Amino acid sequence: MKEQMVFERYELKYQMNKEQQAAVLAAMEPYMVEDEYGHSSIRNLYLDTPEYRLIRRSLEKPVYKEKVRVRSYGPAGMGDSVFVELKKKYHSVVYKRRLALPQEQALRCIAGEAAWPDTQIGGELAYTMGFYQNLAPMVFLSYERDAYRDGDCGSFRVTFDEEIRFRQEQLTLDSDTAGIPLLGEGQVLMELKVAGGLPVWMARVLSEQKIYQTSFSKYGTAYQQILRTQQRGGRKYA
Repeated sequence: MKEQMVFERYELKYQMNKEQQAAVLAAMEPYMVEDEYGHSSIRNLYLDTPEYRLIRRSLEKPVYKEKVRVRSYGPAGMGDSVFVELKKKYHSVVYKRRLALPQEQALRCIAGEAAWPDTQIGGELAYTMGFYQNLAPMVFLSYERDAYRDGDCGSFRVTFDEEIRFRQEQLTLDSDTAGIPLLGEGQVLMELKVAGGLPVWMARVLSEQKIYQTSFSKYGTAYQQILRTQQRGGRKYA
């Protein structure tokens, strides 16, 4: 299957407990199937300036915001393919563009030691790196994900993220997923990725289970923990 490299959609987030997740999974069963990734251990390197310019801007909830990250679906060595992603949000619509590169090449491009590929997305990444000038990996963030899509056209996706953790050291995608947890015990983050409105059956189970939309940002929540530690004079999260 050809990898999708360009996305345009709404992403709606909901925090829930295991009992609520079980009810949602039961409601999904007639309509949804596992997507091509199924279960995966997602690893991300979030790029930012030393002053955390991107995430500070994002937390101000502007009309337009963007993030840049490197992502793998499982441990990735330096020769393994990873995705460099440029994620933008404008008036609640999420636009994601990504490029597949060997991790070593991706990190060299980010460091300015190699040219980005001569493609549309490569040009967008080159422009973004030049605009911010000093972007570098600042936070490693990982989670366990189960992903589903609707059984017809696949335009509606549901993901469940657990064991969300972050750290500021060991910033490579080939190391383990140890880090500081961002969710409480037994908590799950569900994301609904839609081009338009929710299916009626999903809206019904959310209402029945009293599951409400949240603005939870993984990187934003990690940054807020980092900021509190800095204000207390603490050290980096390892």
